[in-house]
This record gives sequence, C-alpha cells and structure tokens, in this order.
Amino acid sequence: MRDMLDPDYEPECNASDNKPFAEIMAARFGRRGFLKGSLGAAVGGLFATTGVARALEAGAGPALNFEPVPVDTSDAFIVPEGYEAKVIYRWGDPVTGAMPEFSPHNTGAEQGEQAGMHHDGMHFFPIEGQDPWQGSSTDGLLVVNHEYIEPRFLHAGKVEGQAMTAWSVPDHAGPRDPDMVLKELNAHGVSVARIREDADGEWRIVPDPRNRRITALTEMEIAGPVRGSDLVKTKFSPEGERTRGTFANCAHGVTPWNTYMAAEENWSGAFVNNDAELPREHARYGVRQGMSRPNWHLAADGADGFVRFDASTKADSAEGDYRNEPNGFGWMVEIDPFDPDSTPVKRTTLGRCAHEGVVFAPVNDGEKVVCYTGDDARNEYIYKFVSAGTFRRGVTRGEILDEGVLYVAKFHDDGTGEWLALVHGQNGLDESNGFVSQADVLVNTRLAADFVGATPMDRPEWGTVDPETRAVYFTLTNNSQRTADDIDGANPRGPNPFGHIIRWHEDGGQEAQTFTWDLFVIAGPHEDSADMHGEALTDDNIFSSPDGLWMDANRRLWIQTDISESVMYRGNHTVFGNNAMLAANPETGEIKRFLTGPVGQEITGVVTTPDHRTIFVNVQHPGATTSAEDFASANYASHWPDGGNAIPRSATVMIRRTDRGVIGA
Repeated sequence: MRDMLDPDYEPECNASDNKPFAEIMAARFGRRGFLKGSLGAAVGGLFATTGVARALEAGAGPALNFEPVPVDTSDAFIVPEGYEAKVIYRWGDPVTGAMPEFSPHNTGAEQGEQAGMHHDGMHFFPIEGQDPWQGSSTDGLLVVNHEYIEPRFLHAGKVEGQAMTAWSVPDHAGPRDPDMVLKELNAHGVSVARIREDADGEWRIVPDPRNRRITALTEMEIAGPVRGSDLVKTKFSPEGERTRGTFANCAHGVTPWNTYMAAEENWSGAFVNNDAELPREHARYGVRQGMSRPNWHLAADGADGFVRFDASTKADSAEGDYRNEPNGFGWMVEIDPFDPDSTPVKRTTLGRCAHEGVVFAPVNDGEKVVCYTGDDARNEYIYKFVSAGTFRRGVTRGEILDEGVLYVAKFHDDGTGEWLALVHGQNGLDESNGFVSQADVLVNTRLAADFVGATPMDRPEWGTVDPETRAVYFTLTNNSQRTADDIDGANPRGPNPFGHIIRWHEDGGQEAQTFTWDLFVIAGPHEDSADMHGEALTDDNIFSSPDGLWMDANRRLWIQTDISESVMYRGNHTVFGNNAMLAANPETGEIKRFLTGPVGQEITGVVTTPDHRTIFVNVQHPGATTSAEDFASANYASHWPDGGNAIPRSATVMIRRTDRGVIGA
C-alpha cells in the first residue's frame, strides 16, 4: 500500500470493456499512422474536412504578437520581452480573521485564515458583483482553488532536517498530531480574497468582509437528486442533506449568474474503508483498505471532523457512522463569492467523479444552461449537462443545476459522436441492472457511464468553449499506461506520455445529442507531435501534458502544461524543461510559448481582467522535484518566489504588458 504515497499514484478503477478512444482513432485514420514518428502523415488534412473545421472558417483569428520564450530550466518565472510579471498572492498570505502572517511555524488555526496551499483553478470576479466577465479591471474578488498539500513544506517548521519525499506524511502510521491534521485540512479548499490595483500600479490583497476561507471542514449543503438519499446519510447528517468540507479542488467553473464552481478531483485517497468488501461506490472511485494517503482519521484527539475519513462500517446503520462519507465527495461545489455567509452547495446533478472542472457554454435568455466536465483519471469519461429550465439573466440562480440531464460522450470512428443520457430508466439504467434511482445513478456516475458504453479517454482535464463558434476544446493530458493495441481516434497514441487536445462541434446547438470531433494538436517533442495541419511542433511550441485550458473573449486559446515531477527533466521529457503556458490561434493553429515557470512546478489557472490588459496565472508546487535527501539539508530544488533560502510557495502571478496594452495583441 505504500504506492499511495508515490506522486503518481492513481488506482485503476475502470474495469469496463468499453472501446477506448485510441482504438477509435486508429479505425478512422489507420493504426500505422499513429506510431511514433509518423503522426504528421496520419493527421495531415484531418481538419480540412471536418465539421469542426468548417465551423471555424470565420477568419484569421486572434493575433499572437509576442516573441515566444524558449524552453527553460532555471528557477525563474519568464515572460516575453515587453511584459512584466509580479507575484501577488502566495500560500500563507493572510486573508481573513486575525490576518496572521506566513511562517513555517503557523498553527492549524492560523492556516485557516491564510491562503491555502497549491493554487489551481481561479477566477477574477469584478467588484461590482453583477457579471463574471464585465466590470472593474482594477478591483475584484480573486477566488482560488487549493488543490492539495505537500506535507513536508506545510510542516517545515516541525520536520526540518528530516528526509521526506513530496508525499511523505509526518507520523503517517499514527497517532497523528491533531494540529498537523487541522493544518492539512485548512490548507485545502478555496480562498476568496479581494485584490486591487493601487494608484502606483501594484496589486495587493485588501482586507474585506467578503474575504474568507472554505476548507475541508466547512459545512456544505447537498442539492439535487442525491439530497436525502440513503447513500449520503451519515452520523453528521442523518437526513442526508449536509456534509463537511471540500478538498482536492483542481479546476473550476464560472456560472452565468456570477458564482464559482470548485471541482473535487483526487478526493478518494483521503478515505479508508476496512470492511471485508467495499461497496461499488467506493471501489469504482479508488477508496482503499488498510490506509489512506494522509491518514487524517488517525488524529490522536479522535475529533469527529477527523475520524470521518474512516468509512468502515462501525454501527448498526449509516446514521451511526461514516460509511457514506466518501459519497459526499466527487461533486462540483457552488460558492457565492459575494456572500460570505452563504453555504457552499454540492450540485449532484453534474455527477460524481474525479472532476477536473466545469465549463459553461455561453447562454442567452430563454436558452437552457449547458456545461461540460471531465473525469481526470486514466480511461475515464467526458460529460455534458443540459438543464431542464431556461436561463433568465438576473433571475436564474444555482438551483437551475438541480434539474436536468447528465450525458456522457461516446466517440465514433467516423469523426462523429453522441451523448448518452445517464437517466434512471433510460439506456438500461434501471433496477434490473442495479440502478434503483436517479440518486444511485449519480452517486455511481462512473458505473453508469461504463454501462451505457461511454468512450474511455486519456485523462480528460480542462475544457473551454469558443465564444464565437461554440466549438468545445478539452485537454487529454496523457496516459502512459495505454498500449499500442488500445489506440483509437480520439486517443491516438499508445502509450501516450505527452497528451493532446480534442475539440468538437455540437450538431445543431449546444443542447444537441450528437457532435462532430477532431484533434487540435498532438503534443510531444519535435519527432512525435503534430499541429492541426499535421506538421511537427517546433522549438517555439513543443510541449507535453496539456492540462489548464481557457479561451479568452478575444479567442486566444491558453494552454498550460503539467509534466509530473516524476518524469520532469528525465528521459523523453528532458526536452520540455519547466512547465509552461502557450497561446494558440484556433483558426490557423499557430501556437507560441508565452511563459515558463520555476523549477518543479505546474502552471495552472488562467484568467484576464475584463479589459484583457492583465492576466493572472498560478504556479503550483514549485520545488516538488526536491529529493528527500535535499529536503533534509534544506537544499530545495526551488526557492521561488521569495528567493534566498526560503521554502518554495505556490502563488498567483500578475502579468501585463509594459505599455499596458492587450495581452497577446
């Protein structure tokens, strides 16, 4: 079980025999064309004949008027000539309450009033609070996900001098120090912080009543068909209407009614279940027996907020223990950043999985709300939700997400696809096949998708919707365990260590149940990559493991990379250097590297101010490549952003042109 403490631990949960996407691609374009070194021949001309390409024939697309930065391996944050970058919001910066300053010796309670660890998805909400994309470009609420923790840096004041890897947990076998456990739980979740550009041009955190921390201990409402279900009843909430906390918050979503959606991705590793046989809603999601990754349930004080992470059966009924606690996680969580007294809501109609995030299609009054989400694990699926009700600006709130249809994608060899409804009583999802209600279907979203024949994908990550053409783009970050015999049209390489970006266009509007798909780019080194014209990537744009993805209102497609620290700077990943962010033109396929980050990090989270003259990005887990021996000697791989001998800290970076022009133009 020690593999749970390895950086790339991911349980194999999909035992279905659904036809993988790589096999579909092979059937469409020929298996030989997707062997290493011959990608260009396979995909040349692919886009010229597809429905997606025809939908994009609007013009030249957005300009990329900057000189691409080169691949880099230094411990620095590098942007193009004519741009400047400044750190504005770091792990441990004071946010609320007593506003405690950062220290390696901060307590668990102090961490609950500071920025969490490992920044990820985020959004800048203009301070007017009326529209998520329009309003002030100098004053707003920055809402940031804090995906996970690196215990050795989090507890640096207590574990200095010890040899610890990135996933080592102090006193893992228990009993665990309750304050350490509290600090770990409080370092997860979401932060809301007002930021403002002062007259001197500097961005600063501003004390504000709306500033708050939402952590792995914050009380949450359960909404939608799962609310009140026997599957979510616990000792804490015998009625099955509430749970505590959100964590593993990777990417995000921004609703048309100006609220924030936090995804719950790799949450299952926090739980343990020592029952002789695991229920399917645990086993299919990776809950394990024996131990969990953090072993929070072994806190010495036995506090209820800690022991709930043991999902073993301990009472006569679910209302007396926490056997159902894992079922309260794996959802999209809606947060109102402008109401500090509001309770976050888990919107169960969007399904339960390892959500990377959720992306909403543009919506007009009288239209249904449509959004997409990916299940970020090897051989998992892409989903779409269509609301039952219609949108009315200024009236619609999050409750519109509680009724509607969740679909899962099936990709076909001929470049078409269909959305399969995950609705109780349809497509065989009934009691005869083990699904007793819609709540059951949603708690077991993965199993329902298995059953209806969805297409397993290479770790679906972030998505974005073109505001002009409504084409949908998704990153498929990598899948080193896919074999050459399992490739298909939408997952064309086996193994796939470098990833690719897929896109599709709905047939007849966003609510359609069929679509046409193709590939935008196949990532990789010069000899094993292809742009949308079938040409190999160049020194200006080679990249691996696309993760973060966002198309701004000017239609620049921002691509962020997440090469794992386990392969970074090694073997066939040496050529890529540090993780980076690139910009792409969706019309021409032009791609340029816009920035590179410091050592051992992931570039993630991207948003501009409404005037497009400031862009914010996050740097997550700098220094993660530090070896256990180097940690013991304080010889960290990175000291970014504070420099000197400082411990590395995840942070939000502000980037702008020195002439204050539009980013990328």
